[in-house]
Amino acid sequence: MRKLGRPTAHRNAMLKNLATDLLWNGKIETTVEKAKEVASYAEKLLTLAINSYEDTVKVTKTVVDAKGVKQKREVVNDGTKKLNARRKLMAKLNVVQEKRLPKEKKEAYVKRTEEINYPLIEKIFNIYAPKYAKRKEELGTGGGYTRIVKLGTRNGDNAEMALIELV
Repeated sequence: MRKLGRPTAHRNAMLKNLATDLLWNGKIETTVEKAKEVASYAEKLLTLAINSYEDTVKVTKTVVDAKGVKQKREVVNDGTKKLNARRKLMAKLNVVQEKRLPKEKKEAYVKRTEEINYPLIEKIFNIYAPKYAKRKEELGTGGGYTRIVKLGTRNGDNAEMALIELV
């Protein structure tokens, strides 16, 4: 692991921030050294999600509504592997708030996001994990979920810049 000229706590916080931005936006621009580190960090998180995203359990719950009537409802819960992976992802990534869409009314935004507590974690399990699991089956290899493209040097300090993106 590269030290990137930072103390441990600062380096870990920086990697957490970069990985969160990468997984939320799909690509970020940073220095080559940071890009290589965040690629390794993000690929480990994606592999964790890919290996556990299908582990779900159907549970029947009894729900009492406002009138006192009991109803049985089937609910899909996380299995033990997926729950463990979800908790690890929550520890390794920052919480990101879902943004309002352009010209979206507040009521529509609240209704759209009321069931989602951690939008980034849901995005990883519902979008990225199935996509990369399918890619893993087709190619027969795991990993390789990120791409680093060198952009040249930055004005000012002449640091080598790169664009890191999810493939």
